[in-house]
Amino acid sequence: MDRSQKAESVASLNAVFNQAGVVVVTRNLGLTVAQSTDLRTKIRDAGATYKVAKNRLAKLAIQDTNYVGLGEFLTGPTALASSEDPVAAAKAVVEFAKTNDKIEIVGGSMGTQVLTAEGIKALASMPSLDQLRATLIGLVQAPATKIAQLSTAPAAKLARVFNAYAEKNAA
Repeated sequence: MDRSQKAESVASLNAVFNQAGVVVVTRNLGLTVAQSTDLRTKIRDAGATYKVAKNRLAKLAIQDTNYVGLGEFLTGPTALASSEDPVAAAKAVVEFAKTNDKIEIVGGSMGTQVLTAEGIKALASMPSLDQLRATLIGLVQAPATKIAQLSTAPAAKLARVFNAYAEKNAA
């Protein structure tokens, strides 16, 4: 890798760090190509990215970003999973790590907040941004549905009473 390629790599990593909501640092402990492809597919499906980067270049890229605290995790064979959604990358990596012991979650960061491996696992247990939005919409719509039910209930009761009187008179 020549100097211009290294500069491009640092610039692209810096752009990732400036846009990311969360960055998860993982350590590769001997993943096969098939396992690595499976991991990348799961991460991509979650709306996140996964990149193997040289630690030295990654340390240069985190300068002047909120992710300066990640420098301590960048030792050995590491890779970076990132996403704009603060939960997506963490969920995808933790789910994959549950079924595969060849990947280790080292730590991560959510902006300036540095997270340990346990912190990443706790973050992964939270609902995603889309799930939170769906819950919020459900909560907002629930009162309107109840009001509609309550407003039609007296009329329905009144109709049943009239029907009962009509049946009684007809008999």
